[in-house]
Amino acid sequence: MKIELWQIGKTSQDYIEEGVAVYNGRLKHYLPFALQTIPALKKTKNLSKDQIKQKEGEEILKKLKSDDYLILLDERGKELTSKDFATYMERLLLLSRHKAVFLIGGAYGFSPKIYERANAKIALSKMTFSHQMVRLFFIEQLYRAMTILKNEPYHH
Repeated sequence: MKIELWQIGKTSQDYIEEGVAVYNGRLKHYLPFALQTIPALKKTKNLSKDQIKQKEGEEILKKLKSDDYLILLDERGKELTSKDFATYMERLLLLSRHKAVFLIGGAYGFSPKIYERANAKIALSKMTFSHQMVRLFFIEQLYRAMTILKNEPYHH
C-alpha cells in the first residue's frame, strides 16, 4: 500500500522543508511514501471560513479516488502513543487498498463533506500546532512507527 501525506499550500519555512526532506528520504527504505501539496486557494479575502473549508474540500475530493483510505489528522481524532501508531500502521498496511491518504486540513479545518468521506481521524496531540509543523511532526512519527515495526533502535 502506498502512503501519502496531503497538505494544503506550500511549506513556507525552510527548517520545516529540511526536516520533512530528511524523514521523507528515510521513509523510502520502509514503504512507498509521497507528499502531495494541494495549492492554497487564491482570492479568499471575501470568503467566510466555511466557504474556504468548502472550496478546499472540493479540491481534495476531486483528487481522492473512491478506494483511497482517508485518514484525517484532526484535533478531535483518536490519540495514539507512538507504539500504538506503529500498530495502527501495521494494520493499515494490511488493508486491501491501493493507497492511504493522511490529510492535514487548511487553516480552518475540514469541510463537512471531508468529515463524511473520512475513514478515520487521528490526533497528533491535544495541543494545537501550526499546519506547517504538523507536516514535520507527522512524517517523523510515521518514520518512528516504521522503525518500531522493524525493531530498530530509533524509538529509544
